[in-house]
Amino acid sequence: MSPSTSGTPHTPGTPGPSSTPDTPGRLPARTGGRILTAQLQRHGVDLVFGVPGESYLAVLDALYDAPVRMAVCRHEGGAAYMAEAYGKLTGRPGVCFTTRGPGAANALVALHTAHQDATPLVLFVGLVPRGHTGRAAFQEFDPRGTFGAHAKLVETVEDAARLPEHVARAFAVAREGRPGPVVLGLPEDMLTDIARVPDATPLPVPDGAVSPAELDRLGALLASAERPLLLLGGSRWTERARADIRAWAEEWSLPVAVDFRCQDLIAADSEVYAGHLGYGRSEALARRVAETDLLLCVGTAPADVTTDGFTLLGGPGDGADEGAPPAAETGPRIVQALPYPLPPGPLYVPELALLAAPEAFGEAVRGLKPSGPVPWAGRTARDRAAYAAFHAPLHDDDPLDLGAVFATLDARLASDAIVTFGAGNHAVWTQRFLTYREGMRQLAPRNGSMGYGIPAAVAACLVHPDRQVVSVAGDGCFLMNGQELATATAEGAAPLVLVLDNGGYGTIRKHQEREYPGRVSGTRLVNPDFAAYARAFGAHGETVTTTAEFAPALDRALARQAAGTAALIALRVTDGRLLPGMTVDSLRKASQRD
Repeated sequence: MSPSTSGTPHTPGTPGPSSTPDTPGRLPARTGGRILTAQLQRHGVDLVFGVPGESYLAVLDALYDAPVRMAVCRHEGGAAYMAEAYGKLTGRPGVCFTTRGPGAANALVALHTAHQDATPLVLFVGLVPRGHTGRAAFQEFDPRGTFGAHAKLVETVEDAARLPEHVARAFAVAREGRPGPVVLGLPEDMLTDIARVPDATPLPVPDGAVSPAELDRLGALLASAERPLLLLGGSRWTERARADIRAWAEEWSLPVAVDFRCQDLIAADSEVYAGHLGYGRSEALARRVAETDLLLCVGTAPADVTTDGFTLLGGPGDGADEGAPPAAETGPRIVQALPYPLPPGPLYVPELALLAAPEAFGEAVRGLKPSGPVPWAGRTARDRAAYAAFHAPLHDDDPLDLGAVFATLDARLASDAIVTFGAGNHAVWTQRFLTYREGMRQLAPRNGSMGYGIPAAVAACLVHPDRQVVSVAGDGCFLMNGQELATATAEGAAPLVLVLDNGGYGTIRKHQEREYPGRVSGTRLVNPDFAAYARAFGAHGETVTTTAEFAPALDRALARQAAGTAALIALRVTDGRLLPGMTVDSLRKASQRD
């Protein structure tokens, strides 16, 4: 065992001291659990998520006296998703606690989400006592080996006196540069050791900046462009960044596209908004990307989802010859504003690379004015018209017309509503037909992770109990973490949940019907009564089968939500409906024609 360098060691298997009387003029003696909890308060943490475990009982005991709320969840995957959603929503690291082994492994799905989505998250994992390491102890596992590929930093705290140092570094690393997850392992006996140590001051995280010379270069590139396009994405966005960059784009009449599931970065009612890229995007916007001569990327870089598998911007795609020229030689000129240095050997080499977070970039470009009318204003207006046509409700001749359902929902969303969803075809309706207005937020996994929407909605309700929270789920996506409705009830969270029930894994069925029409294997689902399921948790639940039933059901659900009760509406989708304008039959007919 490696005892604290400034305290009394704790022998595994025996009770450890929780505190000792303070000596005048000296730092207070605290257990590792209390030191850790004090660091959370020092870093402004007021809410954590987790599933309890015996490996961090000392932390649970310290939380009893601390002004830090713990949302007790029903699965570590749900708890970690809630922490990830907290990070997306606030820009501060979401915090999750799990126990060792199976508990920690369950949280890995959310770490993958945070890693790919650049979300700040700190996962604390209770571990076996230090003296048991390397002896195949019960639930022993290697945090670095398990999480190393999906986290920015993985450390084990061996000394209670160094907890302030480790926590300060964890919170800074989670936020700085390209944000992401950090994992801190907490040996059980370290948490009961006694140490006298001051709390750590949170470390600053720089935003970068745009120099006058870089701003001049950006102005020159704009002056020489004919078909520019502004792409917004990534993380580290603030309300000020959104406002500054929108104002700049509107002053220059720059058409704005947003990256996959980043629709809350600019209000959809802006006259320069041209739509979202990624899965479910419009063909008109894809053509617009392919035609651009200057691509301005803020917070993000062109990636496979944005560029349809690296094909929209020229240069080598998935099937390109090995000798094909680099994309920079055949595609548009690229400006990239990122809060971290570029990785080596990027596919699309920027002509101007700015080391700046969105807020620093927005502050700089607000002072960059056009010298006169820009030549692309007419094209921007056409881009806007193409978005409006794509966004208009698409009605299908079904008993339950989802086009009408989402038009009704869109009209009832509050101006500051928070919309959450996971992965699957249901997300296409949510992305395409809901209007993301100024002040609204979108919480959705950019890594295509199912089961995200319900935990994210619970977290959003706890962070903003005064705001309307709506979660849209497919039947497959919902049941991956639907049990977190129990957490919603226990914690007083009241999301509105819509479940699109089509009896199958719709996205995979779509691909299956395209590649192997009529040979259905592994994609059918046998579902419960979702409304009864919701009621079993104490939520309001009802089922809708026709278009006419939806508006009254929505009124009842919103009334229950406003009264503080979670509500669920199960939407019985017509058999074979896969996407707006697409059914199983239409796919099979198309395959036969091909």
